[in-house]
Amino acid sequence: MPSSKSALLTRRQPFSIVNSVIQRRKTREIQLGNVKVGGAAPITVQSMTKTDTRDVRATVQQIWDLEAAGCDIVRCAVPVREAAEKLGEIKKKIRIPLVADIHFNYKLALIALEQGVDGLRLNPGNIGARKYVEEVVKSASEHKIPIRIGVNAGSLEKDLLEKYNGPTAEGMVESGLRHIHILEDVGYQEIKISLKASDPLMMIEAYRMLADKVNYAFHLGVTEAGTPGIGTIKSAIGLGTLLAEGIGDTIRVSLAADPVEEVRVGREILKALKLKKEGLTFVACPSCGRADVDLVGLAKMVEEKMLPYSNLNIHVAVMGCEVNGPGEARAADLGVAGGKGIGLIFKRGEVIRKVPEAQIVEALMEEVEKFAAEKQAEQAAVAADA
Repeated sequence: MPSSKSALLTRRQPFSIVNSVIQRRKTREIQLGNVKVGGAAPITVQSMTKTDTRDVRATVQQIWDLEAAGCDIVRCAVPVREAAEKLGEIKKKIRIPLVADIHFNYKLALIALEQGVDGLRLNPGNIGARKYVEEVVKSASEHKIPIRIGVNAGSLEKDLLEKYNGPTAEGMVESGLRHIHILEDVGYQEIKISLKASDPLMMIEAYRMLADKVNYAFHLGVTEAGTPGIGTIKSAIGLGTLLAEGIGDTIRVSLAADPVEEVRVGREILKALKLKKEGLTFVACPSCGRADVDLVGLAKMVEEKMLPYSNLNIHVAVMGCEVNGPGEARAADLGVAGGKGIGLIFKRGEVIRKVPEAQIVEALMEEVEKFAAEKQAEQAAVAADA
């Protein structure tokens, strides 16, 4: 078997980009609550609560915050029985699909299913004897609940660590196939799978290798990616590479930060690849010696002011000089091109206002509020005609 390095360098890209549209790998569709994953379904963004699941109030509040940021699916840790027993109460108070994260104890999976969760994350090989796996699968089948097999480079089986002399992409794939075969042997195929590592190159190779062997939906992630600065870069490299090749059906960015930040980064990765069109698209020039306004400060202020509008379908541009500024601003729904202490506010290609630099943010946000109101009116009219 080739080494991880040689396999990564020599493997050809299996999918293609046609007319700037990524051609996605064909996978088996599954259903989590009201959200489809795989097949032709849009790629979803997931996150995981960082509260104690036994604290229903705090957990529900965090899920509400995640949903407001654009999270499609949420996962909760279930380390003990009491946490499993709170899932039903949490489920009743949220709108997005709820996944229970289970390790080792099959009884927690059974309780979670009875509580009405929309999905399970577990590894069939570490929840006990075959009869326990069959019991969980029987209950999952009755409830029509999919299972995500979650392989992690940091917790590979001992025999695989010995076989491959430590964690490798090959070992991750072999582990994943083991768990898949356990479920397939008991007639269960409502599966998605993740092969996560803190090393982006290792996880990229693992997903590429498995993509040639199964047609199950893939949950992408660089695990333990780090703080927002480093973690965002590693996640963008790992997830972005695979997504650009057509691999991936749902994603989670793992950051040592507020989970809302995970969702924002995940959505931006998808939008950068034109795999998600909904929500805010924000561009700003990097500034240079030509800038006659405080472009960096201006961009930061606008970005902060735009947070409440993250789910609004709007393209906003903040530009700092006469070279690229007018063109980028005109291409946006709303934009500003700054220069010599003033700002030109654009709307869909037309200059609508000229304001002093000190009033740029206020003027732009006034136009954003008007734009949002127009969008709401359009949606209401469409709903009334339906």
